Amino acid sequence: MTAQPKLQLAMDALELTKAFGPLAQVQETVDVIEVGTVLLLGEGLRAVREVRALYPEATILADARIAEAGSVLAPPCFEAGANWISCVAGASLTTIAGVVAAAQQAGGQVQVELGEAYDPARAAQWRDLGVQHVIVKRSRDRESAGDLTWGLLDLDRINELAAMGFTVTVTGGIKAADLDVFAGAPVGVVIAGRSIMQAADPRAAAAELKAAIGRVWP
Repeated sequence: MTAQPKLQLAMDALELTKAFGPLAQVQETVDVIEVGTVLLLGEGLRAVREVRALYPEATILADARIAEAGSVLAPPCFEAGANWISCVAGASLTTIAGVVAAAQQAGGQVQVELGEAYDPARAAQWRDLGVQHVIVKRSRDRESAGDLTWGLLDLDRINELAAMGFTVTVTGGIKAADLDVFAGAPVGVVIAGRSIMQAADPRAAAAELKAAIGRVWP
């Protein structure tokens, strides 16, 4: 039986003042709080520190998307209070090994975000290094080009990565109505950003997603 995925809130507002309003409404509903790349660029690691101060028991992801200098960039993210940190799939194995080493020292975890291309042999190397999470995504650019569907290729990737031992995360403009396509798939985390952050009622939007997760993965 497939375990029920966690719900992750992606905060990609440029300013903390715009992120904290929706977060306050949904923090009891979501399982992971993501300090998104846009927020990290706008506010720096202050964003991670303030989320940690407000929600000391939360699981926090710093979506730093590290591409180089992993052993330099990762430790400050964990010191600021992150539990998880992200790397891009194009990062070298040396870079990812540096991030993994920093995570292990801090008791944290590492995720790698796939691009459009997918190399199973490379993914197996990440797993050997100690990476726990992989993100399968539908990018904003893909959405903008009109590709609003998830297909068999995505599901094949999810199944193959889960079989390697990864916790597989799905992301990309996900709404409650999108989740049925993943029924039975070994998804570990569902990321929702705009569908909650930009909702007229973030609390209701998060509750709808949580209910849909419970329905699709009973």
